[in-house]
Amino acid sequence: MSPLIEAKPNDRASIAIETVDAQHYSATRRRLTAAQRRWLADGGFDAKPGSTALLGDAQGKLVRVLVGVDADDAFVALGGLSRQLPEGIYHLAAEGVIGDHATLAMGWALGAYEFTRYRKSRRAPAQLAIDGHALKTLKPLIEATSLVRDLVNTPTEDMGPKHLADAIKQLGKVHKAKVREWVGEELLKANFPTIHAVGRASHRAPRLVELSWGKSSHPKLVVVGKGVCFDTGGLDLKPSDGMRWMKKDMGGAAHAIALAGLIMQAKLPVQLTLLVPAVENAVSGNALRPGEVITTRAGHSVEIDNTDAEGRLVLCDAMAYGVEQKPELMIDFATLTGAARVALGPDLPALFANGDALADEVLAAGRAVHDPLWRLPLWRPYRRMLDSYIADFANSGNSRHAGAITAALYLERFVPDDLPWVHLDTYAWNDADRPGRPRGGEAMGVRALFAYLQGRFNG
Repeated sequence: MSPLIEAKPNDRASIAIETVDAQHYSATRRRLTAAQRRWLADGGFDAKPGSTALLGDAQGKLVRVLVGVDADDAFVALGGLSRQLPEGIYHLAAEGVIGDHATLAMGWALGAYEFTRYRKSRRAPAQLAIDGHALKTLKPLIEATSLVRDLVNTPTEDMGPKHLADAIKQLGKVHKAKVREWVGEELLKANFPTIHAVGRASHRAPRLVELSWGKSSHPKLVVVGKGVCFDTGGLDLKPSDGMRWMKKDMGGAAHAIALAGLIMQAKLPVQLTLLVPAVENAVSGNALRPGEVITTRAGHSVEIDNTDAEGRLVLCDAMAYGVEQKPELMIDFATLTGAARVALGPDLPALFANGDALADEVLAAGRAVHDPLWRLPLWRPYRRMLDSYIADFANSGNSRHAGAITAALYLERFVPDDLPWVHLDTYAWNDADRPGRPRGGEAMGVRALFAYLQGRFNG
């Protein structure tokens, strides 16, 4: 059951939801009946953010819900209500202190998400009725977020490299896009050595999946997503607590797939290429070893300092292939470093861009759609941290400093200076349930980048 439905004209059966804060609470109370005011006083409702009060009419029928909010944070204001309120149809009251009904509805819908592949839904969500135009605008964004969450939440046994490829093929079928893939030894024949090296130890073959869509007369856009379906760390094995949630290490691919879907559904005037290197970083007799040197597709020799710095390896060959298509813009998503989480915490993806104006525009788009990002610098003096004495550079280094930056600097070596490039180091995960953000897989940056692309290519 969808948490959002189209409002019907003069629907008197739906229940009003009114947002209220402490500043305006007295005015709200004056509009209520004496019985309702007594009910609020007896229940101790004070309009603090997160508080709710259910109000009945003279016959005891639920007719209004008061929701305490922070008027500056519309996105989370109703994020927990769709699973808390009694089942039924609700609408947003005009008297509410938050007038941004679209953002309220987005938070409501995203908070209704449940991952039901392995267990039944606990209950149907309450439904919020909104106008048809807003529903049409929000529905693709909600579906894209749910897709990211579903892909990331699925355990690796059911979301290995082939499953990830199948998700892209299904997307291509829906939008009549071309999809091809290089699997196993085909990667070596086609000159994708680092993708093969990272994934060769798994019993499930590594692959690179390419989706192509759009008219050749339109500007070229390349979107790349890290698809490490499980990351043991390789021979530089992760400890158990570090490995526990590594099913989510394909979160970058999930973001890229969702963004590609939004682009095609909106029919943006671009020639789109989606690239997903899909692998498992496993351990076996032929696993990639520390100290090996690999010559990448771009011709750079890379010393493997740490096999747990594998994401940048699978990305660099895919990005090099994307560069060969001479795009106007390249975007990559990756759950790349723990260092980004140490620096910015779980809620803020780290944004890197090779142009100030480009970065500013993406950040502004994120703020406009309540999908925040935070820029970190491509500080080139830190390239020395990836120096190698036998290769052009290493995939990692001994220093624990600036880990997110050095990972981005590694990727930057595969991007020409004149190609606008955005790199998003995202967590793709919620550690706990919060309004609008259920525990588990999460889309972080998809709506921001889509809003930016809409502005850039649709004017």
